[in-house]
Amino acid sequence: MSSLRARAEKRADAKIKFYKNLYAYVIVNAILAVINWICTPEFWWVLFPVFFWGIGVFVDFLKAFVLTDKFDSEDYREKKIQEEMEKLGNKT
Repeated sequence: MSSLRARAEKRADAKIKFYKNLYAYVIVNAILAVINWICTPEFWWVLFPVFFWGIGVFVDFLKAFVLTDKFDSEDYREKKIQEEMEKLGNKT
């Protein structure tokens, strides 16, 4: 049961991290866009943080919602151990 709780906590933490990062991303980049528009409208430097930080937000999204438990379960680990044992057994 504690294993189930640990996995649930890890997934919940990943989702919380994503939502916090997304919230900060939207607020900070909106402020930067306004500063960019007021101070230097001829060069949209705000696109650099929007793009690169956006990559980080996208990675957090994948970790929280798409790749959940794909590589972190005991079943997956056991399957990979069995595969490696079979490979090693075939070489000798």
